[in-house]
Amino acid sequence: MMESNPSSSSEVQPLQPPSAVGSEPKGFTRTCKGLAVVLLGGYALLQVFPSAVNYLALIPARTIPFAWNLITAGYLEQVLPGAIGSSVGLLFCGKALEPVWGRKEFMKFIILVNFFTSVCAFVTAIALYYITRKESFLYTPLSGFHGVLAGFLVGMKQITPDHELPMCFFWKIKAKWMPLFVAVFSIIMAFIIEESINFLPTLLAGTYVSWIYLRYFQRKPEIGLKGDPSDEFSFSSFFPEFMRPVIEPISSLFDRVLCTRLRTSEFIDHTLPISTSTEASRRRERGERALEQRLAAERSATMGSIEVTSHGI
Repeated sequence: MMESNPSSSSEVQPLQPPSAVGSEPKGFTRTCKGLAVVLLGGYALLQVFPSAVNYLALIPARTIPFAWNLITAGYLEQVLPGAIGSSVGLLFCGKALEPVWGRKEFMKFIILVNFFTSVCAFVTAIALYYITRKESFLYTPLSGFHGVLAGFLVGMKQITPDHELPMCFFWKIKAKWMPLFVAVFSIIMAFIIEESINFLPTLLAGTYVSWIYLRYFQRKPEIGLKGDPSDEFSFSSFFPEFMRPVIEPISSLFDRVLCTRLRTSEFIDHTLPISTSTEASRRRERGERALEQRLAAERSATMGSIEVTSHGI
């Protein structure tokens, strides 16, 4: 859908979220710092009161009546590497996402993805028990923030798809391929290390649930749109080009049911229609500008500290 009045469209600019690009924090956001304290505090709590895992982690056989586990499990890390890794991932991903989405939307994303990821993990564990009759699927405590971290990678793919994220040493990978890389790596590790299979349902569910939310339901009050029906964020875009002819027919069902409605029903002030692909491009541009300005600010701070050190010497 094209804009009906070109002269007017140049005057109508999409409003930016409360934590907009121009006012983005130079360091880690307050929201992410607070959540990192929660993750580290949850690990510390288990060291003092180990029995707390029975009440806070997701144990499928006890989820009824302990239904609050569907919420608390996502913020409880049982091992120190998990607590540190989740905290670091939260700080750096949140530093890129929160300035673009705004604090309220950022928290909403975390809460929704965490809850529905836990629901998917619960259903998967019950199904695996009935298939294999292994009681370990019912009584193994499941917890951790990795489902939301997988969702953050989907968000990074949406707003900065071509930004290169460091992996190890000199190897970098573009943000648009990170969700697929993490999913494939997790599946491979599940066959190599038996304990890692407990993380697999949460990682895969976090990736898919976050895409469903961002694709169809995330509201953009600043421009009056909902979701992101652009081709660059379709389900098949997560896969290499040669796999898309197989993936697209499978994923087209959701697109026909939900995304077609989004392409025809959203307006700015109910008067000026705006192309969803144009909106998606603008959002990616805002994300890239936010990232570029943040990196420039960090480089300036680094150069300033170097100059101060050299003058001191």
